[in-house]
Amino acid sequence: MGKIIVGKTTDIPPGKMQKVAADGKEVLVINIDGNFYAMNDTCTHAGASLSEGSLEGHVVTCGWHGAKFDCKTGNLSAFPAKIKDLQSYKVTVESGNIFLEA
Repeated sequence: MGKIIVGKTTDIPPGKMQKVAADGKEVLVINIDGNFYAMNDTCTHAGASLSEGSLEGHVVTCGWHGAKFDCKTGNLSAFPAKIKDLQSYKVTVESGNIFLEA
């Protein structure tokens, strides 16, 4: 993937998340108090878009069946069954632009 611009910091206010396309992948970018995190947008349980779920603290909850993922790491934090973690991405901010790195 390299380093790809995915938006501006003003596009995603604190406490919000947004799905973006990066190198043919759907990625969820999250802003927590001005710190940006990114992970795959597709839930590993049933394929739902996590951008349609909810954000509480640093935990993203899938809107379909309630799987919870830590947006800082992409790791599953709560679900009744064992499902795969999500890939997370390094995020950098330069001159108000948000970049993903793989």
